[in-house]
Amino acid sequence: MKRTHLPLNALRVYDAAARHLSFTRAADELAVTPAAVGQQIRALEDHLGTVLFRRTSKGLELTQEGAAGLDALREGFLKFEESVSAMQAGQASDSYTIACPREFYAQWLAPRLAKFGEANPEIKFTFVADENADFTETNLDCAIRLVDGPGDLQGIELDEARRVTVARPGDQGGAPDQWIDWGLPLQDGMAAHVTVSNAGQALSSALAGLGKAILPELLAKESIEAGKLEVLDGPHTGTRAYWLVAPTPQWRTKKVKSLVSFLSAG
Repeated sequence: MKRTHLPLNALRVYDAAARHLSFTRAADELAVTPAAVGQQIRALEDHLGTVLFRRTSKGLELTQEGAAGLDALREGFLKFEESVSAMQAGQASDSYTIACPREFYAQWLAPRLAKFGEANPEIKFTFVADENADFTETNLDCAIRLVDGPGDLQGIELDEARRVTVARPGDQGGAPDQWIDWGLPLQDGMAAHVTVSNAGQALSSALAGLGKAILPELLAKESIEAGKLEVLDGPHTGTRAYWLVAPTPQWRTKKVKSLVSFLSAG
């Protein structure tokens, strides 16, 4: 069924004028001029083809037609407010759905979310391993991706785009002279002995002693500080960094703003 166009602004003015039976007091409530109230009422009367108010010696009165629609109109406005509250409830929700690479989740994100959860014990998390998952299909709030920039999404860079060459320390065994390739250019003349699909697999390979890899510094940082990996070269400026991203509607929600603020603070 085709819906009739509703002049909602004029109906809101009509409701205020009917409650106060005064264009002046209605104008004060709506922070407009009495003339603007009068214009809206006349436009609504033209739209409906009926007279809503009449002036008498006692002041402004509703016509029979004007009074007839008020109860339904006010019930409708209450339904509008309930609808807006329901939509805003999602923004204030304490449930997060986040897409993130597995190894980055383990190395960097999980410890920070644990602290975020300590400060907000009512929060619940759902994680999606595919950082490139579709936001709508998986109902994501945000995603962490290793990219050149946010593209057409909103986002913040979690750290500068730096990369390091790392390997398991020599005293722990391993094959530091063999390269692990996951897509970043290797040094001239170097051939990969191990080829993997992503940075997380390259990190796991380096930790296992399969060779050396060029990794985002942020991904390798925890392992370097724990002595599980040593830096052979770098850090050097790269192009790809870990970005926290979301479409604009999700980015504007209170819960995503809260998470962004926490993660960007350290």
